[in-house]
Order: sequence, then C-alpha cells, then structure tokens
Amino acid sequence: MGRWRPAAPGSTALITAQGMAALKAELDELWRVRRPEVVAALAAAAAEGDRSENAEYTYRKKQLGEIDRRVRYLSKRIPALRVAVDRPSDISCIFFGATIELDDEQGEHHCYRIVGPDETDATLGWISIDSPLARAALKRRVDDEFSAQLPGRLATFTVTAVRYEN
Repeated sequence: MGRWRPAAPGSTALITAQGMAALKAELDELWRVRRPEVVAALAAAAAEGDRSENAEYTYRKKQLGEIDRRVRYLSKRIPALRVAVDRPSDISCIFFGATIELDDEQGEHHCYRIVGPDETDATLGWISIDSPLARAALKRRVDDEFSAQLPGRLATFTVTAVRYEN
C-alpha cells in the first residue's frame, strides 16, 4: 500500500499557442511512434522465454508504463487547457505571455518569459505563471520595483522591459 499524499494544488490552465502545439506533437509522437516501437520490442523480449530473469522484458514493460502514464496525462490535460491567443490591451503591463527583463538588488540582469506550467523551460528562461516570481511581477510596469519570495530569500527586482511576441 502506498503512502497517502494530499492532492497537488491545481495549476493554471493557460498555455501559449506554441506550447499547445508542442504538447500535441508530444502526444502524437508518443502514441504513433514511441509506443508501437516499445510494444514490438516488448513482444520480442517476451518471446525469448523466461520473463522473470529477462532484463529486456522488464525494462520494456517499465518503459511502456511510463509512456502510457504520459499519454494518459496529456489526453486529459490538453482538453482542459485554454490557449491564450490575444495580447493584452495594455502591453506596457506584465501579463501572461510577456517577456520581462529585470534587474535584481545585486545589479544582475534577468530575462524571463511568463508561460503556462506545462511549458516551462529553465534553459530558455520560461517561468510558470504559478511561480512566485511571476505572481509578484504580474501587473507591474517598467521601472516598478517589487519583491518576490524565492527559495531561501526574499529578492527585490526592478522591471526594465516588457514585451510581447507576435
């Protein structure tokens, strides 16, 4: 029996058009390409005989479970998401989809894009609208100063630029 855990708080059901296309492409690739490959490899491993000592069979069974879990999640999540296609009427203010440039109290420059929780990517500087930094930055304008509770510290930022991609 597993350990009971409370349900995770719901995340914002917003996504950019680019993020929605990426999720749909991932679902299609998992369902039409990766899953059939794993099923074929699993069948070949099962044909080898004793499954209890067959590492290939065990690995493929686990891999198939991971693919099925992701497919199930995406199949439920994609219909629940709402694509934010319109730019805000006031593009000088920080809202969903904005690319923001900030200076922190140490003088370091940061650039982030506020996106949905399903499309965050730290390597690109894409942060979730549910993150503490994005929540604190919402509705700010250039030259506004704000504080955000980051892991381990309270940080102060100044907005230096706000822009929206077409």
